[in-house]
Amino acid sequence: MLDAIEMKTQAEPTASLIVLHGLGADGQDFVPIVQALRLQGVGGLRVVLPHAPVMPVTINGGQRMRAWYDIRGTALDRQEDEAGLRASLVEVHGLITREIERGIPASRIVLMGFSQGCAMTLMAGLRFPERLAGLIGLSGYLPLLPQTEAEAHPANADVPIFLAHGLQDAVVPLARAHAARAELQRLGYAPQWQDYPMGHEVCIEEIDALSDWLSERLGSAAPST
Repeated sequence: MLDAIEMKTQAEPTASLIVLHGLGADGQDFVPIVQALRLQGVGGLRVVLPHAPVMPVTINGGQRMRAWYDIRGTALDRQEDEAGLRASLVEVHGLITREIERGIPASRIVLMGFSQGCAMTLMAGLRFPERLAGLIGLSGYLPLLPQTEAEAHPANADVPIFLAHGLQDAVVPLARAHAARAELQRLGYAPQWQDYPMGHEVCIEEIDALSDWLSERLGSAAPST
């Protein structure tokens, strides 16, 4: 199981938010974002911020850093590291399963990610065999896009999805996010889309929208027994 930072809003959580960081960062990267979210309406929430494995990353000259998978070039939809993606898929599913084993039903678990973490959120969330509360993809894209239709699990056929991207993102082109949204819509999902006048980052307006979305997904549902 991956090492992770954990935060709780109450002693006994009734829901979980798993947050996957981007390339070269770690779980600490999103602690300030989580702290800025308005979570009063959610109730008892456990936030899990795992650290991705350390591996050499081709696009950064083979430098070793935390990454969910290798990036081999600037064309993110070509020469994808399928083996690395699928290895991290197992790790992310393990994080979700651990929350279920700790008493949080899948229907009260939201998976969230930024950049590479967004890619893993969409890949792992759509393939998870139990219905999740929602998926949040920030400044990322849908990896292994051609395989999604065949591999997506029916349990999450109607999972709520929040997608957001910066209009001036120079790291993950806006076109890749648009392609992800279009494919999800083609497959019958109804992602909520937000774009903002920013680069490869998170802005306060995005945090406000996320706060509202999380409250809608987790605030009104009674804990399952």
